[in-house]
Amino acid sequence: MSGLRLLAGPDLRSGAEAFADHTRRLGAPSIGGRPLVETLVRSGLGGRGGASFPVGLKWRAVAAAASKGPAVVIVNGAEGEPQSHKDRLLMATRPHLILDGAFLAARTLRAAQVVLYIGEEHKTAWAAMARAMAERPEPERRITRMAGAPNRYVAGESSAAVHLVDAGVATPTTTPPYPRERGVAAVPTLVQNVETLAHIALIARYGDAWYRSVGRRGAAGTVLLTIAGGVKSPGVLEVEAGTTIEEAVAAAGGVSEPAAAVLLGGYYGAWLPAAQAWDVPLDGEGLRGRGLVLGCGVIGVQPATRCGVCDTARIMRYLAEESSAQCGPCFFGLRALADACSRIAERGTNRDDIARLKRWAVEVPGRGACKHPDGAVMFLRSALSTFSDQFESHPAHWRQQPA
Repeated sequence: MSGLRLLAGPDLRSGAEAFADHTRRLGAPSIGGRPLVETLVRSGLGGRGGASFPVGLKWRAVAAAASKGPAVVIVNGAEGEPQSHKDRLLMATRPHLILDGAFLAARTLRAAQVVLYIGEEHKTAWAAMARAMAERPEPERRITRMAGAPNRYVAGESSAAVHLVDAGVATPTTTPPYPRERGVAAVPTLVQNVETLAHIALIARYGDAWYRSVGRRGAAGTVLLTIAGGVKSPGVLEVEAGTTIEEAVAAAGGVSEPAAAVLLGGYYGAWLPAAQAWDVPLDGEGLRGRGLVLGCGVIGVQPATRCGVCDTARIMRYLAEESSAQCGPCFFGLRALADACSRIAERGTNRDDIARLKRWAVEVPGRGACKHPDGAVMFLRSALSTFSDQFESHPAHWRQQPA
C-alpha cells in the first residue's frame, strides 16, 4: 500500500532488520529532550495501544512528575488481544525502530530503567527484540531488561505491566494514581505501546510536519491494523489515519462473503452493523467523538452466515474467564453476563435474560477494581444494539459456533 512508514524498508518476510541496516537506512534521530516533547505535542500523535491518549501530553506529565528524581520506561508489547497481530509483527521485523523510541524516551525523561514487556507467547517477537538489544550500544543495554507478559487479556493494561515489573504478577488496578504519576517502585513511569514508540522514532528524525503530511479526512499519520474475519486476505496493514473501514477492508482483498457486522477495536471495542461501519474513518480522535475507540487496531469482519448472539456469548465468556478476580463486579458480574448470553445462544430468547443484560450493562461500569468490566460491558452494549433483532428472536436450535 502507499504511505508505508513503520513497515517501509526490507521485505517483512526477511525477518528483523539488523541495527547496522536500520541505521544506514534511516540515520540517527535528530530531535530529543524537551524539543521532542513539544514536537510530539504538535504532531497530534495518539497512543496506539488503547484509548489514543495524546502522546505529547503524556510525556509532559511524566517529565513534570520526574523533574526531581528517576523515571522508568516500559515498552508495552504484551498484545493480549486474541485477534491482534500488529505489535508482534512490528517487534519481529522492525525492533530497532521500537528501541529508538524507547531510548529517546529514556533520555528525555532521564529514566534509570527501560523494561521490554513482551508477551511470553510471542516467541518470534521476543527473540527478535532480544537479538536487537544485543546489537545496541552498551549504555543502552546496561539500563534495559526484558520481562514476560503472561498470556492474559488484562496483562497489557498499563498498571498490570507496572505490577508485573514490581511484584511479578500482572494484575491491573483502578486509577488514579496513573503509572505516569506513580508507577514502578513508586516513581513516574511511562508505559508506551510498541507501535507508538516506533512512530516517535520517525517523528524524532523528520518532525511533526512530516508526520502530519499523510492522513485522510483531517487525520494525521499512519496506523497499523489487523484485518480479521470474513476478508479475502486477513493480516496486518499500515494505512493512513482517516482511512475508512471500507477502504481498509478493500486493501485486505475485500469481504469473502456478505458481511453482517464489524467489530472495531477488539474485545474492548464495539460491534457496528456493516451498513453503518463502512464509512467510519479510522482516526483515534475522530472515533472518540462517535463514542468509539480504535483500541488495538483490530477490524473483525463478521460474515452474515455467523450468529451475532453466539459470537457475543463466546467473547463474553472469554472476557469473564480473563477476570483477575479482584472484585465482585468483574468476577461475579462478568460471569453473570456471560451466563445470560450463553443461555440465549444455546436455549433461545429469554425475555428475563435480555432484561438482565440491559440492566447489568448499566450497573457494572465504574465499579470494578480495574477497567476490565468497563471494556467488556462496552462490547456487550454494542452487541445488544447491533444484534438486537437476533437477541429478541433467537431460536433454541442454535449452538455456539467455533471461533
